Amino acid sequence: MKIKALAAFLFLSLATSAPAAQLTLTGLDVLERDGFKQLAGKRVGLITNHTSVDLNGVNAVDAFYRAGNFKLAAIFSPEHGFRGTEEGGVYIASSTDPVTGAPVYSLYGKNKQRPTPEMLKDLDVLVFDIQDIGARFYTYLTTMGYAMEESAKAGLPFMVLDRPNPIGGAVEGPVLDPGLSFFTAYFPVPARHGFTPGEMALFHKANLNLPLDLTVVKLEGWTRDQFFDATGVVWTNPSPNIRNVDAEVLYPGLGCFEATNVSVGRGTNRPFLWFGAPWMKADKIAKKLNKAGLKGLKFSPLRLTPDKDIYEGKACEGIAVQITDKAAVRALDVFAHAAYLLHKYNRKDFAMKPEEMRKMTGSGDLYNLLQVGGKPAVILQAFEKSNAPFKAAAANYLLYK
Repeated sequence: MKIKALAAFLFLSLATSAPAAQLTLTGLDVLERDGFKQLAGKRVGLITNHTSVDLNGVNAVDAFYRAGNFKLAAIFSPEHGFRGTEEGGVYIASSTDPVTGAPVYSLYGKNKQRPTPEMLKDLDVLVFDIQDIGARFYTYLTTMGYAMEESAKAGLPFMVLDRPNPIGGAVEGPVLDPGLSFFTAYFPVPARHGFTPGEMALFHKANLNLPLDLTVVKLEGWTRDQFFDATGVVWTNPSPNIRNVDAEVLYPGLGCFEATNVSVGRGTNRPFLWFGAPWMKADKIAKKLNKAGLKGLKFSPLRLTPDKDIYEGKACEGIAVQITDKAAVRALDVFAHAAYLLHKYNRKDFAMKPEEMRKMTGSGDLYNLLQVGGKPAVILQAFEKSNAPFKAAAANYLLYK
């Protein structure tokens, strides 16, 4: 009994003396903790959606409305709508919030994603608070960039309530080619950019030399090696088909398949954790991927039948991607290897859309090199050459270690 009691005592001592994991406070949490003093007495516009929640799971709109020391005068919503339930590309109409009575202006509707002077004219500050996922072609930060530009024109101060980059601070893929400018291809950064929203805002202001009064309310307790599931921040699906951190980690790479005729699992229970097509030689490609030295990953054949999107109702041979070490994963490496193998073993069926591929990856390197037989190592070397200057310059905008 004495030995058991001693063992129990030692266990409890170790458990209580071990340092607890540090909780990340978002910019919203910090603003709320400090009594919203930076917004006191102002008419505030808020660009937000369902991902903007505080440490208790309360949405920013409700937190702002309850604050009592400023006026929530307008709400602006991005792609997927204020509630985040709409599929990508679906037109979103403006409306009125039934609780606060504030107008909800859609920034994914007829106004082409930019707030108009009429929407901004009675505001004292425009605040951005949306959870990004760390890929350049995810549109929430483009919405932020557009709003920053319109705020600068209007002489309206802009505030970013910062949130974690959910896939950490690593950088992958090529920087956007000069001359490309689309809603999904806007910032001249790599496909996996490594910035938080606040850092991207600082970069964008400097890159365009915007005459903008910009404030970033910084995160507390976040470091660049942390993934979202280590932060303690409340999880909400940032969009209907991004349902966990693993999908976020793979999205900068597997998302590029949307510029091809390969399904990424929309309409299955594994969106962005699987890719496939009815004609795919999945067994052979999975074996090759497992031998390619792609760290932190396992690949296995898996047949699925999507119930929407490309190949709706058709059985697809495909490949399930399992993450074993998030920190080791390089999603663009996965895409480069998979595209090379599809081009090699399914050449008659595999199709890439050159201009769409350029928008997704950021450059024409992958498409052009594949056409002349370029191997993954050559493609990835081109990516690294492209992003090397960005990595050096990005240090000027980093707010966290």
